[in-house]
Amino acid sequence: MKIFLKIIILSIFCLNANAQFTDTTNYHIVLSSSGSINRTNSERVYLLNNNLNFGIKKKSIVLNSSTSWLYGKQNNALSNNDFSTTVNFNLYKTFPHFYYWGLVNYNTSYSLKIKNQLLSGAGIAYNLIDKPNAYVNLSNGVLFDKSSLLELEDYNTLRNSLRLQYHFLINDIITIDGSHFLQNSYSRKGDYIIRSSTTLGLKIRKWISLTTALNYNKLNITQRENLNLTYGLTIDKYF
Repeated sequence: MKIFLKIIILSIFCLNANAQFTDTTNYHIVLSSSGSINRTNSERVYLLNNNLNFGIKKKSIVLNSSTSWLYGKQNNALSNNDFSTTVNFNLYKTFPHFYYWGLVNYNTSYSLKIKNQLLSGAGIAYNLIDKPNAYVNLSNGVLFDKSSLLELEDYNTLRNSLRLQYHFLINDIITIDGSHFLQNSYSRKGDYIIRSSTTLGLKIRKWISLTTALNYNKLNITQRENLNLTYGLTIDKYF
């Protein structure tokens, strides 16, 4: 938590935010902290969701890193302890709105019964809409999945990774962001992963928003899924 507080303080004293990467903009940081609490006479439930994203743009290459931690309890029993970190790059070397991508992703999830999962791969992507206030992207590629599950044997498989991503800015106040994945195994029938994240933000300053996030994850091989709705603050800075 101290690390997150230091990043918040650093972000506040950075240069004024812009809407997107520009010719002189090389760095982008997004920090969000949200949660929910429900307490009654017989029930106590809380959920904490922290996310940190950092991006670097250098000419035709964009490098991004993303880390998230979801933690929750219900009546003092652990319900979520889910950690994910990703490093990916985009390479713009062909025609406009098209790029190549590659990534490495590590996950561990109490709610999905994942001890360790390492995903790595590459693919292609195309921006269907590419404007300052509207962005829609479709990508596809191949991932190598090396997983260690709590209740099943360790296994390796190749997955097709299809993603829909979008961002909309309405009247410079309301933001809508979404990232949705469908990742099917090529060799294991019925083995698929769904990851879906949608965030609604209300800007109170250029660099800070009140946000509500809806996240859904399903790992079909373990017959586990989670759905959580959280609300909190997001800091979004370009510098």
